[in-house]
Amino acid sequence: MPEPKLLLFEKWDVAGIKVEDAGLQRAISLKPSIAVTSMGRHEHKKFGKLDVNIVERVANNIMHFGKKYSKNAGRMGGKKQRALKIVASTLDIISLKTGQNPIEVVVRAVENSSPNEDTTRIAYGGVVYHVAVDIAPSRRVDLALRFISEGLREAAFSSSRSVEEILADEIIMAAKNDTNSFAIKKKNEQERIAMSSR
Repeated sequence: MPEPKLLLFEKWDVAGIKVEDAGLQRAISLKPSIAVTSMGRHEHKKFGKLDVNIVERVANNIMHFGKKYSKNAGRMGGKKQRALKIVASTLDIISLKTGQNPIEVVVRAVENSSPNEDTTRIAYGGVVYHVAVDIAPSRRVDLALRFISEGLREAAFSSSRSVEEILADEIIMAAKNDTNSFAIKKKNEQERIAMSSR
């Protein structure tokens, strides 16, 4: 008897999805599972988050809701089930709008919105210089997820549209490399600043 396939949210198959960006192949995890929650087991392992499914990482970033003292601080802190429900509904909307496997669309969005360069400060003889540096693959994924969730927060704040619709649109635009996407704008801005600091 063949083994049953593990489908994400009992709907989506991750088996045929390939990460096209060679630099991100180790940093984007597409481990087959039904429930996308690791219960924080990765927390105390060095680079443990690299083994956490990319869909769960999207949900984790949605939970991190705003900076201290900002207009939307702490609203979703710790509400993992709510975040997972938002992501599950978002995947349904992406599937309806694009006709593709929504997990693949999420992977393309992360690939397209992950910057390659950043700037760092170097003090040399009492003078501070900003120097362009390459970014590690794990940080590239972190930044891409942060840009997507920031775009969601900016668009969803005092909006009549649902969070799921806004997140679906942001992911679809990022997957198409559309410059209207908040994540793509942020990535381009960061790379432009890095290029001027070379």
